[in-house]
Order: sequence, then C-alpha cells, then structure tokens
Amino acid sequence: MNEDPQTRTVRHDRKSLPDRVISGDESSRDFHATRRKLFINLIKKRVKPGTGSSLEFLDRRTWTYPVANIQSIIQKTPFVVVGGIATRLYMPERMTLDLDILVKAEDKFKVYRELDLAGSQRIGELSISGSQWNLPDGTLLDVLEFSEKWVSDAVSSPNYNPNGLPIIALPYLVLMKLQASRSQDLADVSRMLGGTQESDLQEVRKVVRVYLPDAAEDLESLIALGKLERGE
Repeated sequence: MNEDPQTRTVRHDRKSLPDRVISGDESSRDFHATRRKLFINLIKKRVKPGTGSSLEFLDRRTWTYPVANIQSIIQKTPFVVVGGIATRLYMPERMTLDLDILVKAEDKFKVYRELDLAGSQRIGELSISGSQWNLPDGTLLDVLEFSEKWVSDAVSSPNYNPNGLPIIALPYLVLMKLQASRSQDLADVSRMLGGTQESDLQEVRKVVRVYLPDAAEDLESLIALGKLERGE
C-alpha cells in the first residue's frame, strides 16, 4: 500500500541535521559522547599546527549560494535559521541545498498557517520533532519544533546575515551540533570556534555547561583543534 505523501514520516538521512538527537535518552547521550571522543582522538593524532587552510580562507564569510527568501513567507512567527546555512555566519561557506529553521513547539501551527498561505506543500513529519515542506521555489524546508528550555532564548536572540535573515546565535548552534555529534557537526564546531574571540567563547562555554555539561571537556578539545588549524 502506498503511503499518503501528505502524512508520511520523512526518514531519509539527509545532511547532518544538527539536532536529530536533541531529545534523546541517556543511552543516546552516551552514544554521542563516545562518538565525540573517537572523533577528537582521531583528529588529535593527525593534526599539526598550521596544516589547515589559510587564515585568509578561514576568516572568509560569504553568502554565495542563494537562500530561499523565507522571510517573505514566515513574517509573523519568530524563527531562526540553523544547520549548514547558519554556519556561514561563523565559518567559510559550504554548499547546502536545503534550509532548516527552528521554532518554539508552541508556535508550530502558526508557522504551518504561514507556509500554507504562501503555497508551500507539506511533505511529512521528520523523524525528530518537526516537519518537512517544499517551498514554492522548490527549496526543501525542515521546520524543527522543540520545547527545550534553551529554544526560547535561541529564537528570541538571533544574529543576522547581510540580508537580515535571522541566524541562530553561535552558542546554540554549537550546542545543537554537539548534541548531534556527527563528524561534519564536530568539524564545524572546531572550525567555527578556532578563530572565535575569547569573550564569545565564554558565552559558548556557558550554554554548553548548562544544557550539555558532559560535553564541556570535548568542547575545549574542539576549540584547541580549531586553533591548531589556524597555526595557534
């Protein structure tokens, strides 16, 4: 029997969604903590100071690849961009073809209404709390809908890209990537934090200590690896 495309669950493993395990149980947290350790230990064995990309490249912040004009669709409900597109504000740009946004779980029906009114098509539910949509321009949009305590702060205090797109603040983006702990997520954390000012690093540490304290030591290792890439 064919699944109804309007109600099926989206299970495909796309790019590294940063919070696919954000509400996991203790066994999930242990698994991801182990994965972080393995990744960090492997990189420590191989990295040498200054053997990464040039500082000119590492300090580059661009928005070359187009991003769907989601602000023209979601005009009333607070949201922040997360995932690969969000990293462009904090590290050299890498190509990603779709768009992830984070909203408070209590606001999800408001977002659905705005997406519907704009002619977006709902594809199905994500395997985490959220839904996937096809925007009118063909962009795949993942709406991540979470109720964790930090989400309200993350949504209400974004940074902005040159076009005014609300981007999740660095501490919460790092938190999400540490929770997922995929190789790309951890590499992103290291690269984003390697050149970050100490005052901003303190803000990252504060958020991680509160919401993911067992990752505090791994965070320091990833910061150190990021600095090594820069020859520091």
